[in-house]
Amino acid sequence: MSEIFNFLFGQYKTYSTTETTLEIIAVIFGFLSVWYSKQNKVWVFPTGMISTSIFVYLLLKWELLGDMMINGYYFIMSVYGWYIWTRKVDETHVTQISRTTKKEQKTSIYIFFTTLIFVFVVYKMFDKWTSWVAYADTITTAIFFVGMWLMAKRKIENWLFWIAGNIISIPLYFYKGFTFTSLQYLGFTFIAIFGYLAWKKT
Repeated sequence: MSEIFNFLFGQYKTYSTTETTLEIIAVIFGFLSVWYSKQNKVWVFPTGMISTSIFVYLLLKWELLGDMMINGYYFIMSVYGWYIWTRKVDETHVTQISRTTKKEQKTSIYIFFTTLIFVFVVYKMFDKWTSWVAYADTITTAIFFVGMWLMAKRKIENWLFWIAGNIISIPLYFYKGFTFTSLQYLGFTFIAIFGYLAWKKT
């Protein structure tokens, strides 16, 4: 049992108590955010903003520049999404769940490839394009950028991007030694699947 524990959490011996505590807090609020998203509740945004602001700080220290930008982008899009979700489209209704239009699909493709190029340039500028982690981080950044934009617009397809990005992120964070965050993405994957089914019913 101790060998399994050391395998999963041994890397935290080299981390400060502050970093570990912040990661756990960010994970908790991250779970709350995804859960509220599944429930189609606007609380997805304030809880997400707490989580992402902490992760921006941690990811900068961990040198995962792509994911750091993801979380900075999440924070900005959470403000935008909070407005969209609560904005009344008429006297009695707010923005409802819907499917993407052709125009939004084209915009999603544009966001994906623009993000790929941008993150690649950032990695090259800081001379961090040194391993497969940079490739994985760049791809997940592009996937999550699209997913967050679609979620902010309350589009059901956002869940498909979250599922894909989460699956890639699980081994990425475990390899980097951030077990709590890896487990977070494992939980996110299951919630995203149920979220997609729940929104589809709606």
